[in-house]
Amino acid sequence: MPLLSVDSLDFSVGHRALLNKVQLTVESGERIALIGRNGMGKSTFLKILAGQARADAGEVRLAPGSRIAYLQQDPPLDDRASVYQTIASPLGPIESLLTGYHHCINRVAAGDEAALTELARWQHEIDAVDGWSIAQRMDEILSRLELDPDASLADLSGGAKRRVLLGQALIQNPDVLLLDEPTNHLDIGRIEWLEALVREFRGAVIFITHDRSFLKRLATRILELDRGELTSWPGDYDNYLRRREERDHAESIQNAEFDKFLAEEEVWIRQGVKARRTRNEGRVRRLEALRAERAQRVAQQGNISLSLGQANVSGKIVFEGEHLTHRYGEQTILHDFSLKILRGDRIGLVGPNGVGKSTLIRLTLGQITPDQGRVRLGTQLNIAYFDQHRAELRPDWTALENLCEGGDRLMVRGHNTHGIGYLQQFLFTPDRARTKVEALSGGERNRLLLAKLFAEPANLLVLDEPTNDLDLETLEVLEQALLDLDGTLLVVSHDRAFLDQITTSLLVFEGEGRVREVIGGYEDWLALRDHASAPAPAPAPKLSVKPATNAAPPPPRASASSPRAELSFKEKHELARLPDDIARQEAVVEQLNAEVNRPDFYQRPTPETTALLARLTDESERLEQLIERWSILEARAEGSA
Repeated sequence: MPLLSVDSLDFSVGHRALLNKVQLTVESGERIALIGRNGMGKSTFLKILAGQARADAGEVRLAPGSRIAYLQQDPPLDDRASVYQTIASPLGPIESLLTGYHHCINRVAAGDEAALTELARWQHEIDAVDGWSIAQRMDEILSRLELDPDASLADLSGGAKRRVLLGQALIQNPDVLLLDEPTNHLDIGRIEWLEALVREFRGAVIFITHDRSFLKRLATRILELDRGELTSWPGDYDNYLRRREERDHAESIQNAEFDKFLAEEEVWIRQGVKARRTRNEGRVRRLEALRAERAQRVAQQGNISLSLGQANVSGKIVFEGEHLTHRYGEQTILHDFSLKILRGDRIGLVGPNGVGKSTLIRLTLGQITPDQGRVRLGTQLNIAYFDQHRAELRPDWTALENLCEGGDRLMVRGHNTHGIGYLQQFLFTPDRARTKVEALSGGERNRLLLAKLFAEPANLLVLDEPTNDLDLETLEVLEQALLDLDGTLLVVSHDRAFLDQITTSLLVFEGEGRVREVIGGYEDWLALRDHASAPAPAPAPKLSVKPATNAAPPPPRASASSPRAELSFKEKHELARLPDDIARQEAVVEQLNAEVNRPDFYQRPTPETTALLARLTDESERLEQLIERWSILEARAEGSA
């Protein structure tokens, strides 16, 4: 017997059908990804499955004795409550017993002797309802989620609140787990932990996500919700993409043939008097049916249109920071960190939440100054900045007013344009364009920010978590627009697939002020991290070779393990840029070598010489990484030619 079954489910908003005679059966052990464009009704479908919304018609059946738990995207929370109270809240009467017992334990630990008598009463009441197994489960969840049970929700970050909501779902010990965008506000480490948890879950999981890495690693089946129809695709996400392309091609051919036949029938019905006198009434009725079918066909929602105007070319050096140190209170965000960003660099910033990624962005933009060190911004910079907190949007203004600064027209790359026409490129209907921001969905707010961002030409694009709430198709369009960018890109993101597509190097924040520079995308960083954690072979003698300025890269080294797959579009871009990157890096190493070889170098203060030698080591390692990366890509390019 299936864990969950859905029979002929209907749900409409106004005249628009979000669910049309939907059928579904879910078995234990399945991990099902629910995908579709923003606004197609995915979250509504999960709410109906969870019993938090009612369908217009149809039935949802849960296997007898089974439980269902639902992680919503942005549910209302009582900020006055503690973490412990919030997680225990779905437990009903036992919640007050566990919460009271927990508070009493804290009082005893603080030395309140009067609480000992009260503690015995709480223990007796929990015994009476056999609640100790649930109390133990609470402790396990709090430990695994690394949450302080006594913390107030008002003091938590977005990522911590997301973990609290996940704990709230898990405490119910469900058989069916519904997850709506579970990776939102989570850093990469937490996302990988969540992947392991979902993979080990023994019941059934249905999840909505924009994170393609999360989707590919977990989904055993794909459900696509499109124009009211729910289609099941067995297998993983890559198999779905292949079969969807075949389906869309067949659908376009079928629609074209239908429209051609309808047009021919319309010509026939409009013939002269003689034809109308002798026309076949059955053919007339068939034409009426064709018209009705054409009227009922719902056109697929279009793709967002993104193109970034090209600004003047910036200076060669976009940003240079030397020996940067910055702290917030007792926390060291950066420690003696040096960075040079050159025109054309595409850099991703990754690391846990709160470790300093946004701080480095603000230093780069000149919004703050470091506690120590020197910062120099480049020349002729036209900066476009995407704020993850959407602080640039006024909630009491409409989307149109936010775009046009209170009016209805704006300049788009030098042309005076009406805001509604421009917003239609970002899938806003005229009605939604006139809707206040506070009533827009998360995906719509993100698209509005992208509209503002892409209206002006820029040669330095700074994106702080741009992928939140975007559907998969919009993500792909955004990636292509960024690949076409002829400028410099800095992006903070926890979306691993997104980073792999658009970045050529990463700044990995490791905590306590340490930042490591890595050539390549996130998969390259994983390979480097795994290699570093593996047992090291015996070191071979190392020759000291001084690189020559503007020397040509060495020939590619053959490797039995080097993949021979054709280069992706992003890798071709990267390969074309690498010789220039190598030349620039060689110049940096050459300059540092010249400084170290000066006769008076070791007569300088020890901290200065130590810092310079350390930088020479780091820059030399970066040069080796660049050359290694060039060798791998060049070998793959030749192998697939």
